[in-house]
Amino acid sequence: MGLIAWDDFEKVELKSGTIVAVEDFPKAKKPAYRITADFGDDIGIKKTSARVTELYTKDELLGKQIIGVVNFPVKQIGPFMSEFLLTGFYDENGHVVLAVPERNIRNGASLG
Repeated sequence: MGLIAWDDFEKVELKSGTIVAVEDFPKAKKPAYRITADFGDDIGIKKTSARVTELYTKDELLGKQIIGVVNFPVKQIGPFMSEFLLTGFYDENGHVVLAVPERNIRNGASLG
């Protein structure tokens, strides 16, 4: 893994958000949800697709605060346009464990 400069890290906009809607995504190649999150007044509402069905139910995700990368270009995933990257870590079974704020904070707060 190569080193990056601080300036490179500062380009990544990691923001807090709250999941406001979770839907099944039956057209995804691998099991996934379509997730809608509120990133506050400056960024607004964004959608993504996430393969987190193994560890999280829709009810568990709804209202959960998350950390998202909000400045990637929009990405086409099948018939769906993903507007942010939901962050997480792979466990020993290859399932995604979400990276989340330890305490509730305002939507749109920056990781720093």
